[in-house]
Amino acid sequence: MDSEVLVALSLSMVGGLSTSLGALFVILSKAPNLKMLGLLQGFAAGLMLSISFFDLAHNAINSIGFLKGNLWFFGGVIFFAIIANFIPEPSLGPTADTKNKKKHGNEGGKDVMKKHRRQVLFSGIITAVGISLHNFPEGMAVFLGSLKGLRVGLNLALAIALHNIPEGVAVALPVYFATQSKWQAFKLATVSGLAEPLGVIIVAYLFPSSLDPEILEGLLGSVGGVMAFLTLHEMLPLAFDYAGQKQAVKAVFFGMAFMSASLYFLEISLPADMGL
Repeated sequence: MDSEVLVALSLSMVGGLSTSLGALFVILSKAPNLKMLGLLQGFAAGLMLSISFFDLAHNAINSIGFLKGNLWFFGGVIFFAIIANFIPEPSLGPTADTKNKKKHGNEGGKDVMKKHRRQVLFSGIITAVGISLHNFPEGMAVFLGSLKGLRVGLNLALAIALHNIPEGVAVALPVYFATQSKWQAFKLATVSGLAEPLGVIIVAYLFPSSLDPEILEGLLGSVGGVMAFLTLHEMLPLAFDYAGQKQAVKAVFFGMAFMSASLYFLEISLPADMGL
């Protein structure tokens, strides 16, 4: 393996493993109640929407044009909307079985809480997938930045590391709540961050010789569409259910503002002729 690839891989590990630091903040704290979980899910939804609209879709439109960028974006939305029909997800609606169990002490309440946990776990897995897809191009950016010099690559890796900490929180929190397992929460957050060094390896050996830059930007635009759909279809309703609509909306906009600021500081750390 070339020394340049090794340097870029090491730098991307710094950024990618910072999701583990975010997970540590979660598992070292007390498990949140449902209202706090709803607020934090709203915050995570804001992070995801900001990444989707202001980063991935925005870059696709700027790179390949308004029409093509939108076609790729909504192609991602439609694709995952179809896939979602085949993904089993728990319902929190009352069932006859649940009503019968309520006649026997608190068994019904335990059953409802199990359903809550399954839905929250589903949300956490979705977040992990979305964050992984987002981290992949960041690894590519670290590789391209490190080719310009160690200082550029190091600055970019540190900026991404700070940017990835709240993403680790967004992944670990619902998993910890649902499973009550600190290890499972930490593991999933860490795995989502490892998409970044994977991006380094793939771009080092496939880009630009075997990967059309226009197709790459289109695919990332589609990822933005998938993330937007997942957020609005899964995470936002969960935040509304647990925290209430008004409070959840505030948390969403706070998350969007936080991630937008993070993306800005990440952008200004890049060279003028390079972007995420």
